[in-house]
Amino acid sequence: MNRIGFYVASALVALMVASSCLFIVDQRQFAVIYALGEFKEVISEPGLKFKLPPPVQNVVFLDRRVQTLDSPETRPIFTAEKKSLVVDWLIKWRLINPKEFILSNGAADMRNFESRLSPIVQAAFNEEVTKRTVQAMLATDRELVMQGVKSRLSDEAKSFGIEIVDVRIKRVDFSANITTAVYQRMDSERKRVAAEVRATGQAEGERIKADAERQRDVILAEAFRDAQKVMGDGDAKASALYADSFGRDPQFAQFYRRLDAYKATFRSKSDVMVIDPDTDFFSAMRGASGSRK
Repeated sequence: MNRIGFYVASALVALMVASSCLFIVDQRQFAVIYALGEFKEVISEPGLKFKLPPPVQNVVFLDRRVQTLDSPETRPIFTAEKKSLVVDWLIKWRLINPKEFILSNGAADMRNFESRLSPIVQAAFNEEVTKRTVQAMLATDRELVMQGVKSRLSDEAKSFGIEIVDVRIKRVDFSANITTAVYQRMDSERKRVAAEVRATGQAEGERIKADAERQRDVILAEAFRDAQKVMGDGDAKASALYADSFGRDPQFAQFYRRLDAYKATFRSKSDVMVIDPDTDFFSAMRGASGSRK
């Protein structure tokens, strides 16, 4: 029994040692072999590989896929006319030379490497942005800036064992204090334009109103003129008729004038007159004999 236990234990130990010596390299990874803590070799071909058991040798895996690095913080960059802009960016990079990467980085740590790469990218953006104006950055030269940054990084990236796949600008904006000033200036400008439009509309309204009043006055004056002309023609015809009628019968003319006098005198039922009824004013009411009824 002791011998069987020994064999089983030996088999388990051998199995553990064998399992620590074997490892699988994925096609999406590089395998870096360290011997007693020192870099030894890089395995790039996928498959089942062999190494010495720890602590003699150990393996570290590096991702060979495309990585994304975003701008860690938004720092203002001054343009050619000394205006402050905030540029958010990202870059796509890929590991192509693991040995060079480890030697330059000091370790197989990609996160640590990105903390070193970020200031380099920011400096490249600073150099490109400071050559351009705000209008160029916001409108025309964004693509040129990305190409310039990629060109600057490509040469330096080779010394790190990486390849810069792409460079992108996510956002270009004014810094917070300038943004507030710009919005205030835009607000003032819109208010000024609105005031001008209101003033123009009010002036146009006054002009239309004055023109309407002028046309009204002209129409009323022309109507009054035509009415006076018609009334004058009517009065002339009436006077001619009266003159013709009164010329034919003077007594009728006298009677008609007395009726007009009565009409003008007795306008209301409440009128009271204290007068002698035998006066000549009431002769038409006394009849032909002149007696009172």
